[in-house]
Amino acid sequence: MTVDYIISSLPALTFGEPPQISWERFSEIAGKYAAAPAEWKDLETQLKNAIALQRGGAKWTRPADGCSIFWRNRIAQAFQEKSIAKREEMIDRVWWDAAAELTDVASPLGKGALATYAVRLKIAVKRAKISAQSGNEAFDRLTAETKISF
Repeated sequence: MTVDYIISSLPALTFGEPPQISWERFSEIAGKYAAAPAEWKDLETQLKNAIALQRGGAKWTRPADGCSIFWRNRIAQAFQEKSIAKREEMIDRVWWDAAAELTDVASPLGKGALATYAVRLKIAVKRAKISAQSGNEAFDRLTAETKISF
């Protein structure tokens, strides 16, 4: 299969909604084309550096080609949110939006679009697992040993 056929056959992804495809199924379909391009590795480093700076860890930043004040400011804005859940959602939205930079405007069905899809699918899968019920279950598991029954 060609990359443009693969991309056009994948279900649409929408931020905040569960994906219509699993990561395993995507990997089967995309196969060798699903590798992250060098552009993503650099952008990913820039985003991780911006998060590290907001958490006060300038010593944890790594060298990256280029510097995007736009992404750094979006991460800083997310860290202004008091609600941790809302902050994480905003950070995921930044990653989601940043992934769009991988898609070349001149080649909307090329390998870059497949990389964008892969990044966004990982985010969608992660966000689909977040719920009050799963959070409560994790909390109960972690605190089970501290509960004393009388």
